[in-house]
Amino acid sequence: MTIQTFENFELSLEWKISPAGNSGIKYNVSEEMSTSYPPPNAALGFEYQILDDEGHPDAQVGDNHTAAALYDLIAPKGKSLKPVGEFNTARIIFQENHGEHWLNGVKVLEYDLETPQMDELTASSKYKEISDFAKKRNGHIVLQDHTDTVWFRNIKIRFIQL
Repeated sequence: MTIQTFENFELSLEWKISPAGNSGIKYNVSEEMSTSYPPPNAALGFEYQILDDEGHPDAQVGDNHTAAALYDLIAPKGKSLKPVGEFNTARIIFQENHGEHWLNGVKVLEYDLETPQMDELTASSKYKEISDFAKKRNGHIVLQDHTDTVWFRNIKIRFIQL
C-alpha cells in the first residue's frame, strides 16, 4: 500500500500473473472504510482486476471479474490479454469523477462517478452495503495479494494537476 494518497492521477505498470492466479491493483482506497467493514483490512476501493482469465474460476463469475475489469462493476471491452507468464501493460487514469482502465495500449473501459449508471452498478455489486464506496477521495493505491504469484515492474504514477 502506498504511504501517500492520490486523488487525480495516471498510473502505469507492467504485470504478469502465474497460472490460475488472481491479484489486482486497488485505488481510491480508504483506510477508514477498510478497517470498518469486513473482512478486516481488505483495502476497500476500486480494483483493476489481474487474473488468469482461462485458469482462474473467478472469470466464470462474469466478465466484470476478468483481467482489466473494474472488479465486480464493469467488464472490459475489446481487450487483448497476453498469455499467462507474459507481461501486460496496465494504465489507470482517475481524474475528477472520471476513470479509465487500459490494457496493452487499448482503453477497455471508462466510467463516471456520481451518475445513475455508477449508482446502479454499485447497488448490484458486492459493495452495495458499503456506504460511500463509489465516492471520490484521496486514496491509497494497493497491489493486492491473493497468495498467488504475481509480478509488477516499471511502476509509474503521475499526478494530474487540475
